Amino acid sequence: MGKQAIKVASVDVDKLLEMLNAALSEEWLAYYQYWIGARLMEGPMRSEVEPELLLHADQELNHAVMVVDRIIQLGGTPVINPKEWTNWARCAYDEPADPYIEVILEQNLKGERCAIERYKEIADFTSGKDHTTHQMAVQILNEEVEHENDIEDWLADLERMKEEWKKIRF
Repeated sequence: MGKQAIKVASVDVDKLLEMLNAALSEEWLAYYQYWIGARLMEGPMRSEVEPELLLHADQELNHAVMVVDRIIQLGGTPVINPKEWTNWARCAYDEPADPYIEVILEQNLKGERCAIERYKEIADFTSGKDHTTHQMAVQILNEEVEHENDIEDWLADLERMKEEWKKIRF
């Protein structure tokens, strides 16, 4: 961390680095979950949802870049070994055991809600103490909220579609 940055930051840097490494691990897992889920997904609306999930994956990767850059700026070392990601991560990113679109979306929704909590904690921890990390956390938090909204909308659309099918079939 730069000398002036150290003077103006009044935060427990070791604790913050732990939080950021956990977030970094979760971003990598989220990236993979979106990426593989988009490719394996089956069911209605697949052609509409797949490119959006790949966009979400790219955004999760961008979050990882932002977090790793901040870890380095703070003088820390990012989690280097992918085997450690699940140890650091609080958010449980599940493998897509069932490729049906609703299952994939529910898994991603669970991950997004966990990420929202993670970045809220980082934003709260750094508020008024480390403006750079705080701004980064708020930016990522806003994107995670957008992801959650997208997924909730797709799930609602799927539910409406199922209800319409029931009306037609009976």
